[in-house]
Amino acid sequence: MSQWISVCNLDDLIPGTGVCALVGDQQVAIFRPDNSEQLFALNNKDPFAQSNVLSRGIICQHQNQLWIASPLKKQRFSLVDGHCLEQPDIKIACYQIQVHQGQVQVRL
Repeated sequence: MSQWISVCNLDDLIPGTGVCALVGDQQVAIFRPDNSEQLFALNNKDPFAQSNVLSRGIICQHQNQLWIASPLKKQRFSLVDGHCLEQPDIKIACYQIQVHQGQVQVRL
């Protein structure tokens, strides 16, 4: 059974950036695109480079959708569902995320 796990305070996340959190045994990349409480959580592992670096990627927009561009090979992954823009058959795991009483919580 999955549960919500608190990882940090919302105020700890700088708008426009990502951070990595260890949730259970998973590295989770958490992104806060702007000043709102809208957050996204994806697996931190870049499937092309086989490195845990996506949290260091650049948040970008394409066709009114938010993406994270890998800092290594520059492929873009949807912040909504994890699919790769350049290779749609490649997809990374997405996790549920919420803010509860100022705490960022992830559910695996």
